[in-house]
Amino acid sequence: MLRILAVFIVLLSFSSCQNGDDTILVKDINSHWDKKNVQNFDFSINDFQNQKNIIFIVRNNNDYPYSNLRLIATIERDKKVIAKDTLNYVLAKPNGEWIGTGFGDTKETLFQYKIDYKFPENGKYSIKINQAMRRNVLPGIEDLGIKIGNIKP
Repeated sequence: MLRILAVFIVLLSFSSCQNGDDTILVKDINSHWDKKNVQNFDFSINDFQNQKNIIFIVRNNNDYPYSNLRLIATIERDKKVIAKDTLNYVLAKPNGEWIGTGFGDTKETLFQYKIDYKFPENGKYSIKINQAMRRNVLPGIEDLGIKIGNIKP
């Protein structure tokens, strides 16, 4: 119940400061992210002429054994790869303190993926995210999400 309440608060906080056209999608990883388990986020773009910011949302807890998170992110349209990137995000300071915000053991961090990104046309897209860490099963990542936001004029 506490976990559901925490996710609700996170989504509520996003909705209070977002443009009505922003898209936020979050998946529960349940602190057990297998390398074979690709996280897939499907969404539609209806105003491709407007540039977007794509932000990753990562919620980790104290079971996460590393200070960084390596990801492979792919943007696809009609199962064709438009962009593919290998990313490295820092989750902790050198002293081991988590950089994210939140209550208790769970911290949430927002990471820029694509800034001022222009989708090629209107339609349905997917962002697929693989973890690229040393362990086949990665503990401590509770949720993973994306926020696709219109750039404010």
